[in-house]
Amino acid sequence: MLRLNEIKLPLDHSEADLIAAICSTLDIGDDAVLSYTLFKRSYDARKKNNILLIYQIDVLVSAQLEQQLLEQFGTQAGVRPTPDTDYHFVAQADPAFPNGDQQRPIVIGFGPCGILAALLLAQMGLKPIVLERGQDVRQRTQDTWALWRKRQLNPESNVQFGEGGAGTFSDGKLWSQVKDKRHLGRKVLSEFVKAGAPDEILFVSKPHIGTFKLVTMVERMRAEIIRLGGEIRFNQKVSELHRAAVADSDDRKAHGQVTGVTLADGEFLPSRHVVLAIGHSARDSFEMLLAQGVYMEAKPFSIGFRIEHPQSVIDKARFGPSAGHPILGSADYKLVHHCKSGRSVYSFCMCPGGTVVAAASEPGGVVTNGMSQYSRNERNANSAIVVGITPEQDYPEHVLAGVDLQRKLERLAFDLGGSNYSAPAQLVGDFLNNRPSVDLKGVSASYQPGITLGDLSKALPAFAIEALREAIPEFNKQIAGFSMAEALLTGVETRTSAPVCIKRGADYQSINTLGLYPAGEGAGYAGGILSAGIDGIKVAEAIALDMLATVAVS
Repeated sequence: MLRLNEIKLPLDHSEADLIAAICSTLDIGDDAVLSYTLFKRSYDARKKNNILLIYQIDVLVSAQLEQQLLEQFGTQAGVRPTPDTDYHFVAQADPAFPNGDQQRPIVIGFGPCGILAALLLAQMGLKPIVLERGQDVRQRTQDTWALWRKRQLNPESNVQFGEGGAGTFSDGKLWSQVKDKRHLGRKVLSEFVKAGAPDEILFVSKPHIGTFKLVTMVERMRAEIIRLGGEIRFNQKVSELHRAAVADSDDRKAHGQVTGVTLADGEFLPSRHVVLAIGHSARDSFEMLLAQGVYMEAKPFSIGFRIEHPQSVIDKARFGPSAGHPILGSADYKLVHHCKSGRSVYSFCMCPGGTVVAAASEPGGVVTNGMSQYSRNERNANSAIVVGITPEQDYPEHVLAGVDLQRKLERLAFDLGGSNYSAPAQLVGDFLNNRPSVDLKGVSASYQPGITLGDLSKALPAFAIEALREAIPEFNKQIAGFSMAEALLTGVETRTSAPVCIKRGADYQSINTLGLYPAGEGAGYAGGILSAGIDGIKVAEAIALDMLATVAVS
């Protein structure tokens, strides 16, 4: 097949127009096109009065004609052979695994990273044991709604903890900026489609699923892992990681080897291969691992607020007269501003047609996040507007000082909101003019269980407030209406990423604990559903190669 890049057509083109563009690009008749497949569809909205769709298309022609066309176009980037994007397993266990003294690998955490790691291990015949501290996704959904509707927080089953991870209650974004030469992202998306995600996630440029579809998809992936011999345990918190001392070797700092884990109920599970896919909010797990000698470092993250606008304002600013077009859907944005102070402010986790949700996982704290359904048809658009912070500049005291800062800000937000899980909020106009808000004015608050209007300048450090007040008017130059006085800020956003990095080597193992594979967001190696899933695949491959010693990863 041939891969055609940069086929540009107007929004309302027909299928005949697309076939004509294929034939024009290749200079062939339409009878020479045996079939074609959309590989990717994006859009160029820089000219709002002339928004274009941009296609990458795989075209099937006869073998003889394909060779002629490749010789004709030579090294031109616009026409190339279609690359192999199929996934190829790096190893396969004997059907009788585990035999004798063979131990099954353990996966701690069942979010996107843990799910893909467990699925790949199961597909390679390694029958993983998955330990998830939270509940299955149906029970977890009920527990999460209990916070949103009744102000009842379950610390072990909420937006952060439970089957599916934090990504289950999000916009379900499925794109990433990670380098992916092996097309592992395609493997992730293909597994999602097998589990019930819409086929379009394989070709739209910014695919998403939404919470309701994610719930069903996660259940089906769990069932597949079990069918392949895996075991999944819910409400199983790991209280201790067992490490046996080993001598240093090969320039590694390694002085420990994983031998198994102990659960909160006292059960010991032996294993020399443990995937640590605990998510960015497993603070007690960070403390446990650090106390037991696993090496980690403090890393940067970001803090800020959620901002809400009418989705119609964002659509008009981004798409002009084409706002509301069904192919374009609800508009998103990505913004960044470099402040005079040297700080950076940027938009994060933008949720078109979504809601702001309560994402606390510890009693006495308020945390915000964003969520959308597949339809993205709620009234408001929201995103986090956050300020980057670093351990060197802002929390240098110790490795877990970033966790301490997160807790401090979340407890302060809890107090400012009324100590009942309502979130503190303020109109953008009042925030920019340094005056408390007393009434909403046009933009409804989507955060549940409720908001308390007031003065958000008390909710973050002064440098962050200064940076946000500088950035919001600048963002208005890119998105008309962004700094509208009626827009609403809700606080606080503190869980943008893990505040630590559990360091690993090129073999994906902890730099001082052999057999421990830190992975995904919680370990500092991913940011979002797709990149976490890709990382899960990589660590599963590394474990399979270590356990089975077969073919090498290309």
